[in-house]
Amino acid sequence: MPGRMASSLDASNLSEVFARRLAASGDQSLRQALVATVMHLHALVRELKPTHAEWRSMIEFLTEVGHACDERRQEWVLLSDLLGASALVEEVNARRPKPATPNTVRGPFFRADAPERPLGSDISLDGVGEQLAVSGRVQDLDGDAIAGAEIITWQANSAGYYENQQPDLQPEFNLRGIFRTDDKGRFHYLTVRPAGYGVPDDGPVGRLLRKAGLPLRRPAHLHFMIRAAGFETIVTHLYDGSDPHLEQDAIFGVKPELVCQFERAAEKPCWRLDFTFVMARSKQGVQS
Repeated sequence: MPGRMASSLDASNLSEVFARRLAASGDQSLRQALVATVMHLHALVRELKPTHAEWRSMIEFLTEVGHACDERRQEWVLLSDLLGASALVEEVNARRPKPATPNTVRGPFFRADAPERPLGSDISLDGVGEQLAVSGRVQDLDGDAIAGAEIITWQANSAGYYENQQPDLQPEFNLRGIFRTDDKGRFHYLTVRPAGYGVPDDGPVGRLLRKAGLPLRRPAHLHFMIRAAGFETIVTHLYDGSDPHLEQDAIFGVKPELVCQFERAAEKPCWRLDFTFVMARSKQGVQS
């Protein structure tokens, strides 16, 4: 008995043929995501009509991105951030009531192994830069203090570099720390005023997007991750309101409620910043 003749494949039906080949018994959420991804990819190929050489260049770029990743650098996260994909994921998942503090992207320089420090500690281990006293309060939507909340903070130095970008120039865990709020929901520590910076452009992602003309500056900011049992975790930035690059943040993270004014002090510490973080309760009643 002769075999069944294969259906004709062309640019108009290849996407549908791919979708039909996926077994109906497979993981349905994975199947849905894969079909949607392939549909968009095929549509992009039909629209741009890349040459063989251009397609090989794209694959070479993706290969180079993977090779640029290690324990200190995450080029894939950088690509996601600079394309606005990370910010979009945050937005589609952000359903917090106002005035809960909004999330922003975590960024590629986070370290999960930062040390816990007592309140009032100075996280600037090299003392380079203008001193900044950071204080704040963590509360719920009703204004009640959240005691024992975990405050994880990290930032660039006064020259715009993170410690894990300069392992030979900055002390280990410089400008990083974990704190716990007191019984009034308060926390405070010392650091240095961070500088804005250009995102890393020495790798494949930065080179590509710089060539395309995308602004690659980040306004000065402090990173925070705040956790408390029964509440949604906050991952966010506090931005320096005097930075000239607020309108062109490379990772699309600036929101009006996160822009702060650093106040000049008459004596040391040179600058002061105080901010209230507002947490929303987790729908599951547990820490998110």
